Amino acid sequence: MDRGAGEVISVAGLTLMKSHLRYIDGSPQDVLERVQAMLEDGELEKLLSKRYPISNTITSDKALYDFVIELKKRYLKSSPPIARVLFDKRISIDHHALGLHSTKSRVQGRKLKSKSEIRIADRLRNTPEPLFRSVVIHELAHLKEKGHDKSFYQLCAYMEPDYHQLEFDLRLYLVLEDYNDASDQR
Repeated sequence: MDRGAGEVISVAGLTLMKSHLRYIDGSPQDVLERVQAMLEDGELEKLLSKRYPISNTITSDKALYDFVIELKKRYLKSSPPIARVLFDKRISIDHHALGLHSTKSRVQGRKLKSKSEIRIADRLRNTPEPLFRSVVIHELAHLKEKGHDKSFYQLCAYMEPDYHQLEFDLRLYLVLEDYNDASDQR
């Protein structure tokens, strides 16, 4: 079944807005149905509020830089230095990303110098800290592992043992945000 963005689909008697569930689009059908039911009953918001009661306190670029450097020192001592870390308003889910990492190379004399940069989507400023941390860890892991392969996810799990659960919960959090935004517009 082709499900384009914003398209309304019907599954087992439930009406789903594709745009709300785009973050968990690859999940099994029963998961999609359960999340939709939890959204409509207000249970998803209760679950996430109970699991993550404290909001993120990292709201400035300087605090973000310090947070990233501390994690890098703890887990990735031998990785290349990070020149810049910042919140970026231009990153959105339309880019299929909540964070971006990049390396810029330039010639300096006979040597090639490179600088790494991490950008985190501005919309994550107010997410709960563990969910925010999972995005930062994801981007830090790209300093050592460029692709999303088994070794990449092993590194993420090394830095954050609950990484996979946090990543899924972040997706649920984003589903809830979009659902609430759409409800406010009605």
